Amino acid sequence: MSDFGDVMQDKCLNFAIRVVNLCQFLNDEKKEFKIADQLYRSGTSIGANYAEAQCAISHNDFIAKVYISLKECNESLYWLQLLHKTGKLTKQQFESIYADAEELKRMLISITKSARQKASSVSP
Repeated sequence: MSDFGDVMQDKCLNFAIRVVNLCQFLNDEKKEFKIADQLYRSGTSIGANYAEAQCAISHNDFIAKVYISLKECNESLYWLQLLHKTGKLTKQQFESIYADAEELKRMLISITKSARQKASSVSP
């Protein structure tokens, strides 16, 4: 894995850890189980799909897996917004984790675009 891949994998893992801890807080303190479950699934799936992409069997498979990570990240952003707008997260809690998710999203968009450009430049 490249240095960038290591950094990206670390960012995904750290975000997943934050999501797991946030969902535990939401379950224990806010008694919010349904949205927390949705966030848990999407937020931890980002890194899992990115890890899968590292062992892709083809360039197209890599692109597909990274794109799934991007979709899961976008879904996580939605759940975070909903939690904030329903008062389950304070502004400070929301802004911190939302910024991390936005950073992941930008990175995943960049990886997806680069991979697609590479694929189109080598296609016959």
